[in-house]
Amino acid sequence: MAKVAFIGLGVMGYPMAGHLVKNGHDVTVYNRTTAKAEAWAAEYGASFATTPEKAAKDCEYVFICVGNDDDVREVSVGSEGALASMSKGSILVDHTTASASLARDLAKAASERGIGFIDAPVSGGQAGAENGVLTVMCGGEEKYFAAVEPVIDSYAQSCKLLGSTGAGQLAKMVNQICIAGLVQGLSEGVHFAQKAGLDIPLLIDVISKGAAGSWQMENRATNMGDGKFDYGFAVNWMRKDLGICMDEAKSNGASLPVTALVDQFYADVQKAGGGRWDTSSLLTRLK
Repeated sequence: MAKVAFIGLGVMGYPMAGHLVKNGHDVTVYNRTTAKAEAWAAEYGASFATTPEKAAKDCEYVFICVGNDDDVREVSVGSEGALASMSKGSILVDHTTASASLARDLAKAASERGIGFIDAPVSGGQAGAENGVLTVMCGGEEKYFAAVEPVIDSYAQSCKLLGSTGAGQLAKMVNQICIAGLVQGLSEGVHFAQKAGLDIPLLIDVISKGAAGSWQMENRATNMGDGKFDYGFAVNWMRKDLGICMDEAKSNGASLPVTALVDQFYADVQKAGGGRWDTSSLLTRLK
């Protein structure tokens, strides 16, 4: 059993923190909306704190899962951030999808205090978080990863160290780049199938077993055919992620023409009022 803090109780963080309790860890949570932290603590019989600094005090591990780079900075190095109270030898883990440059900044800030750092963005969506089967992509020093991996396993089916600090965030960028192209292709396929009068569930049952198969196809295509988009990973968040990818590409010289195009397609969905729709709502702009 480890004493841990979990900062950020969104659709991902709420169940992730719950899995830590279920696996026997002593958990204190913090959330910007205190009422949500109180509700989580009541549901899981654990503790909550009113600031990240208070949540992190005396913890061996502190996990962050918030919205963007600015949110991470606020809860980690802000005036009441977690690093202010973390003990020497403890480890800070950031599950937020953020920039690689932020990961390096946090690693430096943590190191100056004798604290370890791992950037560890996740993939698997809300369902993966709720079922404890997330994929976690990590960057940082081997000794810190080895220490924290058994705790992360509370909500992960796969947790890998991919390189030095920032490698986890770079891997998540690759993940999002691939998803962007896949979802656009899937949207066009479903659109074509509808125009051709095919039975979408039957079609997906067949082609998902072949070379066209993907997680997106198996988990999104049928709902796309039914026009259901009020769930899942929001377009607003995907555009944030793709923005990070394209900013990084400017730095490393990568060419991302399809990613840039799909990002603009998502902008069309936002303009149509679909900012909180699932990313599979790309289909709507084809109709």
